[in-house]
Amino acid sequence: MPPIQRGLASIDLMVIALYGMAVIALGLWAGRRQASGSDFFLASRESPWPVIGLSLLASNISSATLIGLAGAAYAIGISVFNYEWMAAVVLVFFCIFFLPFILRSQVYTMPEFLERRFSRGIRIYFSALTIFLSVVVDKATTLYGGSLMFKLLLPDMPVWQIVAGLAVASGVYTIVGGLKAVLYTEVVQAVILLGAAVILSIFAFDKVGGWHALHAAVSPDKLSLIRPLGDPGMPWLGLVLGVPILGFYFWCTNQFMVQRVLSAKSLDHGRWGSLFAGLLKLPVLFLMVLPGTCAILLYPHLGNADLVYPTLMFDLLPAGLLGLVIAGFLAAIMSATASTFNSAATLFTMDFVRIWRPELKGKALVRVGRLATVGFMLVAIVVAPQIERFGSLWQYLQAMLSYSSPPIVAIFLIGLFWRRANARGAAAAIVAGLAAGITLFALNATGAFPLHFLYVAPILFVAAGVAMILGSWTAPPPSPAQVEALIWTRRYWHAESAELRDISLWKNYRFQSLILLTLTALLVIWFR
Repeated sequence: MPPIQRGLASIDLMVIALYGMAVIALGLWAGRRQASGSDFFLASRESPWPVIGLSLLASNISSATLIGLAGAAYAIGISVFNYEWMAAVVLVFFCIFFLPFILRSQVYTMPEFLERRFSRGIRIYFSALTIFLSVVVDKATTLYGGSLMFKLLLPDMPVWQIVAGLAVASGVYTIVGGLKAVLYTEVVQAVILLGAAVILSIFAFDKVGGWHALHAAVSPDKLSLIRPLGDPGMPWLGLVLGVPILGFYFWCTNQFMVQRVLSAKSLDHGRWGSLFAGLLKLPVLFLMVLPGTCAILLYPHLGNADLVYPTLMFDLLPAGLLGLVIAGFLAAIMSATASTFNSAATLFTMDFVRIWRPELKGKALVRVGRLATVGFMLVAIVVAPQIERFGSLWQYLQAMLSYSSPPIVAIFLIGLFWRRANARGAAAAIVAGLAAGITLFALNATGAFPLHFLYVAPILFVAAGVAMILGSWTAPPPSPAQVEALIWTRRYWHAESAELRDISLWKNYRFQSLILLTLTALLVIWFR
């Protein structure tokens, strides 16, 4: 019998059922009192750094990530881990240059920050784009990835019913409890997810005979992070130019991730939580990527790379542990899905409804947020089954971000460092980025100009950046009062340096950043 057709023992079913009920109950308890918009959408701005760090990890490691990382490692090698270690570098940049100004502005959403820096039109565009990418691209992918595994357990059940069950399980406590319910459950889910990944990794390495056996039997190109220019999966130029742009969008501007940091009780807790998340990304190589490499030896003729992770689970794990790891897989689905539903509801409520109906306050805003959560849950249920028409989950997700996110990254970065940037320049960046993106997509789709998606991102970034600079020079600069608190300057750096002199080294985020970058560099050099 093929390993992926193995059924579940009673103890496995019991573990999964207990986990599901416990998480839903915890979420309902944690979010039982939501009287204001700040309570529902930003957990009253009281989140400590461990909660932020674990929540960022749980939101990031979805079922699509688990399946995508292992499947990509099986198909093209461990170079897929470059997305993960780059997160640590991007989060250091975020903490130094970006986070202080976001928290100081006291915004609910990242599009709201763009309105204060540029204009309401830029805010509306970015909010709509983020909702689309989060619900239609990212979370539909998560639900579809989850359905791949549960389809193995329930082969007679249609995919849409599995997707609906996963979405409802994730949405029920999000609808009631808002971000606080999401944060509480994500802490538990992150611990379970990491524990499950450790278990599966240990069994996978043991089955192939350990690291030395794996290193001796697998082609060196599949155990290398830095790949040659002609590599189809991750050419080194794409790593240098493309991955940081996608990483900046995902970790620094995407409401679905940044909302956790916006809920921080202080700037220090926001920074510590972000750096903690960056640290937690480094073991992903051993826990989620290299098990996919082990599968090269264990299942050399597996037809679908997206089935690598489920196959490892069903083939290697004994009863009881299998249930725990499936619970970890379910944790990845529920945490990432719940966080996205809440973030999309926040964007819709604060960037659209509150603008149309400024008189809405308190419980009225919470009620709108709950209805929006239901709506986005239904959209994801409809879209998710359609993803099987595309290639691999990882290819679908990264390619969509490459064509859509670079203009937004250009607007944020130029707006952060150049006080002359204005609303006309930001609008020009969007128009140029859309035009260039549509053109490149059409040329790529027809085969007239095939281009790796990691090269698409920097091309669109440069096109949008040039348009923004030229457009900004055609209109008057923004007033100093508009931009002074929203841009990074050397004066801010020097003032912060004076404050940090009186802080213990272990509490100094700059020292923590240096340690994180050093660990990241050592890991990359080891597997270069």
